[in-house]
Amino acid sequence: MRIAVMGDIHGNDAALEKCIKEALWRGAYAFIFLGDYVADMPKPRRVMERLYALKEKYPCWFIKGNKEDYWIDYRNSANSAVWNDFNSTSGMLYYTYNNLNNEDIDFFETLPMSRKLDFVGAPSITICHGSPRKSNEELVRGRDNTKEVMDACDTDLILCAHTHRQWKYEYNGKTLINPGSVGMPLGSNGKAQFAIIDNVSGRWNAEFVSASYDVERVINDIDEAGLPAHAPYWIMLTKRTLRDGNPYHMKALMTAMSLCKREQGVCNWPLIPEKYWEAAIREV
Repeated sequence: MRIAVMGDIHGNDAALEKCIKEALWRGAYAFIFLGDYVADMPKPRRVMERLYALKEKYPCWFIKGNKEDYWIDYRNSANSAVWNDFNSTSGMLYYTYNNLNNEDIDFFETLPMSRKLDFVGAPSITICHGSPRKSNEELVRGRDNTKEVMDACDTDLILCAHTHRQWKYEYNGKTLINPGSVGMPLGSNGKAQFAIIDNVSGRWNAEFVSASYDVERVINDIDEAGLPAHAPYWIMLTKRTLRDGNPYHMKALMTAMSLCKREQGVCNWPLIPEKYWEAAIREV
């Protein structure tokens, strides 16, 4: 029983296409998806169509990531959130939402934040995006909150995503696996990442996969879709991360907010003037 485990696609259709082909070539015949399906890239609908087509052909399990909550909450608030197009902080949120349809958001609303998967002849698995208790919680090897989550799970294998880094951690007889990110991997030198789990003699083994794909094609698609206009500095950082796998976005965001607060006395996301992004870019 070989199952491909993928997370954090972030709208990167070229990377998703390559990872699916690689997984099938390696003998996977089922898929687990750990959330954050779209954001940051120019073809969110193509990603969703690819996922819908895949689940018609193969067993697939999906859960909701923190990005899915953005789209659900925005629709439920009658689009009243402060998202502005042509803005580095929220331009890509605005663009992505307006390039999804109601079918996509309906689908996201059906997804649980975490779930337990039961198999015949194989141990059960807990799957989540951040953690089973919070979709944007970061689980990192050795941290106290990671140990708490593992202790609370009633399965020996837990699959999580969210940090965009590929790793395995064992604690108190349990194993936590992060397959890395398909669409915006960190620390991978630009390669897309996922994992394959395989049930052998009643226990799960994990194989980590890094797959080369045409990053420059994706960057060309970004430019052709005009995304640098929709979110100027955010897209600049996205291109850097795609090429070298370094985590620029959050550092730049925190720096921009700090500069904004220092000068204005207060800074509330997403109301960050572009001049602070321009200054932050020089520091990352």
